[in-house]
Amino acid sequence: MKISIITSCFNREATIGQAIESVLSQDYPDIEYIVVDGASKDRSLEVINRYKDRISKIISEPDKGMYEGINKGIKAATGDIIGLLHSDDFLYAKDTISRMAQEFERTGADFVYGNGLFVDPDNTDKVIRNWMGGSYSKWKVRHGWLPLHPTCYIRKECYDRYGLYDESYKIAADSDLLVRFLYEADLKVEYLNEYIVRMRMGGLSTDSARRKKMWDEDVRMYRSHGFSPTLTKLQKMAWKVPQFISAKLKF
Repeated sequence: MKISIITSCFNREATIGQAIESVLSQDYPDIEYIVVDGASKDRSLEVINRYKDRISKIISEPDKGMYEGINKGIKAATGDIIGLLHSDDFLYAKDTISRMAQEFERTGADFVYGNGLFVDPDNTDKVIRNWMGGSYSKWKVRHGWLPLHPTCYIRKECYDRYGLYDESYKIAADSDLLVRFLYEADLKVEYLNEYIVRMRMGGLSTDSARRKKMWDEDVRMYRSHGFSPTLTKLQKMAWKVPQFISAKLKF
């Protein structure tokens, strides 16, 4: 079973190397690693090229945002399963992909998700949010619950059948795709109760300056799926509260 991992990068010279190394250090033997750089203006591409002999495909050209970059990676992927690793993040352990592959083989799932940690951007040992995925149900999705996007590994045939990321969203395209796949489609979904990724706090959806745009996009997205938009957005926010409490109690 080949697993394709896609990293979309723009101006992340400080963190892209750690992301790449966390993939290259995996013990799973059949990984296709695709890095899509949106014509970074810093030294990101220079860092990426240090690993070019071990990266399956490098795409470097201007794009209109992260989701266009991810879509390019999906279109270029040849794996059975597709996962994402953002350029600020890194895989939790060296056997993370092996564990994910075992779960697909054990269950025959179309979609597997797990747990993730949000960490301090300067001290990645300091946990800010402890995102435990929890069990899956369409009822929960209807009421604002979604798994942590970078913990989601999905069969490529699902993208072929249900579509890629909607690039009209600049922040909420991941939520839109998850609602399509987890609520509107009838996929075999499994929860792997293990940590998959460490994510630095910050980024598109966690930057305070972008929260208004995130609100507007989430409301538009939920409305497009026939949900009560404002109520579902508030419910989505409520699901996050235990993550901060758990991080303080556990770490």
